[in-house]
Amino acid sequence: MTDSTHPYAALDPDTVLNAIEQMGFMPDARFFALNSYENRVYQIGLEDAPPIIAKFYRPGRWSRAQILEEHAFSQELADLEIPVVAPLISPVYGSLAEFDQFQVAIFPQLIGRAPDLDNLDNLLVMGRFIGRIHAVGMLGKFHNRPVYSSALFGHTPRQFLLENDFIPAELRSAYETLTADLLQRIDDLMASVGPLQMFRIHGDCHLGNVLWRDETPNFVDFDDTLTGPAMQDLWMLLSGERDQRQGQLLDLAEGYNEFCDFKAKELPLIEAFRTLRIMHYSAWLARRWEDPAFPMNFPWFNTPRYWSEHILELREQMSALDEPPLVLF
Repeated sequence: MTDSTHPYAALDPDTVLNAIEQMGFMPDARFFALNSYENRVYQIGLEDAPPIIAKFYRPGRWSRAQILEEHAFSQELADLEIPVVAPLISPVYGSLAEFDQFQVAIFPQLIGRAPDLDNLDNLLVMGRFIGRIHAVGMLGKFHNRPVYSSALFGHTPRQFLLENDFIPAELRSAYETLTADLLQRIDDLMASVGPLQMFRIHGDCHLGNVLWRDETPNFVDFDDTLTGPAMQDLWMLLSGERDQRQGQLLDLAEGYNEFCDFKAKELPLIEAFRTLRIMHYSAWLARRWEDPAFPMNFPWFNTPRYWSEHILELREQMSALDEPPLVLF
């Protein structure tokens, strides 16, 4: 696929502004592309109102039903005064419009900063609000969104990379053997923990998807929302050396427990979830390599050095899986 044939090649500023006008807004030509690669997201100034955020979903990734479930979940949370950024609702097209080959949603602009998690009080607050999200997530079900599994985040990404010759020949055997061992280890670990409580979660709760404002975390971008375990929304908030992560966990769990029971049985799975995310990320870059934005913004990917470092990182994860899990005192 060439730059000119990729679906996003048709998404020039005129096309974006025409779509916004057809959706009933009056743009004033202020137009700013935001830092998003999976979708295309723009801040657009309006003549008679504050700026809006327009999200053009990647064609072919999600069905209309899947996107509408995303929107319904975020709106359900917003209706309960949980600080999430839900799409604006139009009496004409609802929360999701269609323009040419694109599905488009409009969001209010929210200005904030990344949360400072060196302040443990902020982790307590984060725990409270994730607990509130999960308490609501348990009240309903997704029917079209994905379900978290090692197959979705590990086995399938591994198979894609091996079948599409991204890994250099001299590193292929090392990757193939190591990832097979890792996934077997993860599957055994998940089996030993036993069935997990699965419900609607954010799904990609890293700090880039949280805007801190007025001492409150505002959760954005439910694009990866799915049915999954609680720990998938929690482990990415823990960082640093083990003693740091242990202290962070206690504050996070204390806040979470105010609204939802913390799932201590999932603590042994933190490094398994981290490993699956690492594997999934490499395959995500590979799947998107025909999108011209990816070679431009990730020039270090798909080089022998990248794959050598990726294999080293996975070896470190094998060691991390041997470490005793964090605990709640």
